[in-house]
Amino acid sequence: MGVLKAFKSSRIVFPLACLAAVAMIFISEGSYRQSVETLNELGEMAVAHTAIQELHLSVLDAETGQRGYLLTNRKEYLQPYNEALRKIDKSLKVLDLFYGNKPGPMEKVRKLHSLIETKLSELALTINLYNQGKAESVTQITLSNIGSDQMDSFRTLSAELLQRETENVEAGRKDIYHTLMLSRIGMAALSAIGLLALFMYLRQTFALKKQEQELKRAVQVERDRLEIEVIQRTAQLSELTRHLLTAREDERNRLARNLHDDLGSLLTSAKLDAARIKSRLAGRAPEALELLAHLVDTLNSGIALGRRIIEDLRPSALSNLGLVATLEILAREFADHSGVAVHCALEPVDLEPTAELMVYRLVQEAITNITKYARASQVWVSLATRDGQVSVSVRDDGVGFDTTVRPSSVYGLVGMRFRVEAEGWTLTLVSAPDQGTLIEAKLPKSKHAAAQGSARQ
Repeated sequence: MGVLKAFKSSRIVFPLACLAAVAMIFISEGSYRQSVETLNELGEMAVAHTAIQELHLSVLDAETGQRGYLLTNRKEYLQPYNEALRKIDKSLKVLDLFYGNKPGPMEKVRKLHSLIETKLSELALTINLYNQGKAESVTQITLSNIGSDQMDSFRTLSAELLQRETENVEAGRKDIYHTLMLSRIGMAALSAIGLLALFMYLRQTFALKKQEQELKRAVQVERDRLEIEVIQRTAQLSELTRHLLTAREDERNRLARNLHDDLGSLLTSAKLDAARIKSRLAGRAPEALELLAHLVDTLNSGIALGRRIIEDLRPSALSNLGLVATLEILAREFADHSGVAVHCALEPVDLEPTAELMVYRLVQEAITNITKYARASQVWVSLATRDGQVSVSVRDDGVGFDTTVRPSSVYGLVGMRFRVEAEGWTLTLVSAPDQGTLIEAKLPKSKHAAAQGSARQ
């Protein structure tokens, strides 16, 4: 894929590489074909050259056989003579075939035919005369210069044809050398073009890699910037959440104080006034006394309601009785009005006031969720220190839920998690359908140690 990408990104590399490949194939194929043709021609020239030499030797063999027969009268000398005649005929056919489409050399071959026929006729004539007993006629023909002149002409024509074929062979060799040289030059040039294309491709690839690295670097820088910004925004949101939680608790404290100081004093004053009026109306106006008693009951209900509201806003038991007692009261009140069995395993722990309030709110929110959704029959609340870690948990045997599926309302759990993490704790939620739910918060050892040191100071 990288090679295709590099080729597509360059308008020169791919056409240049294709051109070099096509030219290399063309030069190689052309050189091969031309060399093969030249070698074939050289082979045919070698055959013709051999035929000319064979023809010359065969004529000499025929003349030698004729003279040996005439001198010895032994017929075994006629066997070389006859063999020479057969070779002469074969060589002439080869030359006729080779020079058939070459007018100039073919004319010389025809002259060779004529001279050889004349020479062979002379040899055959002397043998026939010798067989007829005409030795004197044979001697006269043999001593004449006719055969010598014919052989000189034959040698001259043979030498000319041999010279021509030698020159053609030399020319063919030069053509092969020239073709090989051109092929070498072409291959060298194409190799240079290929190296140039490779260099351009590598340069383009390097440029692409450099561009890709720069892009990755830019993306990484942007990603780092976004991560830093996310961390900053998360820190800001956490700080804002902590501030909002603190502000809400402060507002609850202020509202609880106002209700306790102002509304409580007003209701108490109204109750005292009603008691004075009741004492003055003793024995008089029974109906007014009855209404006054109803008013006192209403004031008592208002005072009780105010106390419950104040306790919900800021549990006074937390600062007066401590965390363990406050959680026991919360669990007992929940068991009384819901009918759910609550099992408490609470141990005293050393925590800062804000952490104690967080633990109380966590248990309160968990109990609220159990009341709304869990349909549980039993609840277990625990507070203890294990392995140097403070741990608080609320577990029920209710319907549970699938933690991988986002429920329709998660703001209670989200708020619980933010409240826990704002104090440096970690929250764990374990639940499954029909398996109940476990909510557990833990304070790390280091922060617990720091909290203990701060509490001692």
